[in-house]
Amino acid sequence: MKTVKVGICGLGTVGGGTLNVLQRNAGEISRRTGRRIEVVQIAARSINPQCDTTGIEIISDAMQVAANPDVDVVVELIGGDTVARELVLAAIDNGKHVVTANKALLAVHGNEIFARAQAKGVMVGYEAAVAGGIPVIKAIREGLAGNRINWLAGIINGTGNFILTEMREEGRAFEDVLQEAQALGYAEADPTFDVEGIDAAHKLTILASIAFGIPLQFDKAYTEGITQLTTADVNYAEALGYRIKHLGVARRTGSGIELRVHPTLIPEERLLANVNGVMNAVMVNGDAVGSTLYYGAGAGMEPTASAVVADLTDIARMMDAEADCRVAALAFQAEALSSEAVLPIADCESAYYLRIQAQDHPGVLAQVASILSERGINIESIMQKEAEEQDGLIPVILLTHRVQEVRMIDAIAALEALEAVSTPVIRIRVEQLN
Repeated sequence: MKTVKVGICGLGTVGGGTLNVLQRNAGEISRRTGRRIEVVQIAARSINPQCDTTGIEIISDAMQVAANPDVDVVVELIGGDTVARELVLAAIDNGKHVVTANKALLAVHGNEIFARAQAKGVMVGYEAAVAGGIPVIKAIREGLAGNRINWLAGIINGTGNFILTEMREEGRAFEDVLQEAQALGYAEADPTFDVEGIDAAHKLTILASIAFGIPLQFDKAYTEGITQLTTADVNYAEALGYRIKHLGVARRTGSGIELRVHPTLIPEERLLANVNGVMNAVMVNGDAVGSTLYYGAGAGMEPTASAVVADLTDIARMMDAEADCRVAALAFQAEALSSEAVLPIADCESAYYLRIQAQDHPGVLAQVASILSERGINIESIMQKEAEEQDGLIPVILLTHRVQEVRMIDAIAALEALEAVSTPVIRIRVEQLN
């Protein structure tokens, strides 16, 4: 039985989990592939006490793994997009296959990496880069290959989902829940990537590329965070039959591709609306299959390791196959990638939730309705609450029909110019996902 020799760079949470899964399930893996997968070298700053590294060479310089002639596959688990890029490109240049869990690396430098890999005739596996242990990359690239993908929407950051779940279920403020998320290890000391949507946008960029056959274009993804959300809006959404999720949306339209991450109201009966805590889920809609949902752990030692090992298994199966017989890195043949434009957010279309804090004057609702009507924005429902004691302002909550964002931007500016409206209008997009 031939042995596939692996070098792991990074023995932290995911690296340690990958080694453990490979060792524990070695028999199952070799039964599936007809080959042994053996870790022969590890580059790490320190030994992970949860791992058995007996008989494995431990070094500190990851570049030595990329240059090691005895290594067939380099597993990059060091993170970041600087040293990791150099490591991955060096491994490819040395004729080695690569597996990575690094969504930031691929979202920013993936076009370069995949082009270099194609030129060298090697494979790059990246299932673990999106949604942890959920095999959504493989599902879109292979399982849905017979479909024209219409849209996909996902909860693809567990930290943000945990925060929103706690705000809804416990009525807690954003800052309070964020501190708990940091204490539990769900959020970093600097949580910007999670709560501002950057992490989700990295992942969405990858999903959109394999769904629509476009180059990776992270710089064109729109991101909006959850830091300004209040428990009041969470509760108002609930009263209207919706839940707020930090959603990544990629949609094919007649004008181009929508690529956006932002807080979103979803009808409470939708499956995605009921994904809670740190769990992830991605819904994909294809013309033949309809809507499909992929749910599971989006992070963690062994769930992410499961995806890394799945890529190693695929490489072990296909490494001797002709390059033309392998699944294309971005699902579509490189020369067939589309130049379809990614739309700026002003050209995207959705329905909206608006919360207007207005003085209790006669005719204010009529003014609001007139401003929206003049811009072709139809109101679906309206809810008016009691005046808030501290400022005497009345919260007016509206749901609109779908409209191009540029019209809503203009309408909000006009609403905020009203004498009776003394605070910024709160706007959250709404997606029905049907």
